[in-house]
Amino acid sequence: MTSRTLIAALLLTTTLGVTACGGKKDAPQTAAKPAQQARTVTVGRVESRPLGVGFEASGQLVPREEAAVGSELSGYRVARVFVEEGASVRAGQPLVQLDDTLLRAQIAQQAAVTAQAQAEAARVAGLDGQGILSQEQIESRRYAAKAQEAALAELRTRASRMMVTAPVGGRVLERTIRPGDISGGGTTPWFRIARDGLVELDAEVGEAQLSGLRVGQSAQVTLPDGRVVSGAIRLISPRIDATTRLGKVRVRLPVDSDLRPGGFGRAAFGSSGKTVKAVPEAAIRYDAEGSSLVTVDASNRARQAPVRTGQRGGGWVELLDGPPAGTRVLLGGSAFTLDGDLVAPTDAAGKAAR
Repeated sequence: MTSRTLIAALLLTTTLGVTACGGKKDAPQTAAKPAQQARTVTVGRVESRPLGVGFEASGQLVPREEAAVGSELSGYRVARVFVEEGASVRAGQPLVQLDDTLLRAQIAQQAAVTAQAQAEAARVAGLDGQGILSQEQIESRRYAAKAQEAALAELRTRASRMMVTAPVGGRVLERTIRPGDISGGGTTPWFRIARDGLVELDAEVGEAQLSGLRVGQSAQVTLPDGRVVSGAIRLISPRIDATTRLGKVRVRLPVDSDLRPGGFGRAAFGSSGKTVKAVPEAAIRYDAEGSSLVTVDASNRARQAPVRTGQRGGGWVELLDGPPAGTRVLLGGSAFTLDGDLVAPTDAAGKAAR
């Protein structure tokens, strides 16, 4: 091999080595990032729907309206009592007669004194300014006559109240007065009357269930003797007891002499039929910050949304605050899905959900 051929071979070898090294240096430093893998999730929707299933609540039987009856007069003996406990009375019916013997004598005496004072006042009529009597004497006689007339009127008013009558019609629940008692001896009512004989169930209901009830809604009430009667909600309390977290619901019951206030009853309430915004229970997520759910937007991205919940029933939860109806929400597995994650939503049957 000639020297010229040897030099050419060495140059070729060097060029190939440099090219190989340069190829490695110019290669890309990192491979292209793979696209994010969408997690397959099951979704439901926020719906407007009737919510609620039956539940029971207990309470006491109470009069719808109770009248307390007594006498404002003091010092008079009770002569007669006309009714017993359990009696049905009408408005204005006599209940108690007070002994008016002494009062009648006082009225007769006062009537005589009044007549004398009126006569004295009549004698000075027309004598004003004539000097026969001083104006002071004239006015004194007139004043005395008016004072005696007022005293007589007061006694006659007492006489009109010696008979104590029922202020309302209804059923006598309690009687505490007896013949021979002296009126005005205490503050305890003589009678308690359930107006019109109406008795209701005063049921105690949890605050979460109150929002699902409405006035007029029917209820089946089990009475102490085991009978079941139909009632209807008349009143829903606007207040919740801060200690028990219970509210009062008054259930109107049919008139029945066997309904005794103070007894125990249990009411079964059905669904109110009220339409509310709700989601399946499986969509609600609880953490230190409260209740929330995970929605799925139009780009199939997960978005966490805080919510405020209400009543529950039939596997659904009312949303007092939260996304609008029609919003897609994750059912279960939301704890493993982060805000912004790409998801592949499917319905409960495994079909793609749009």
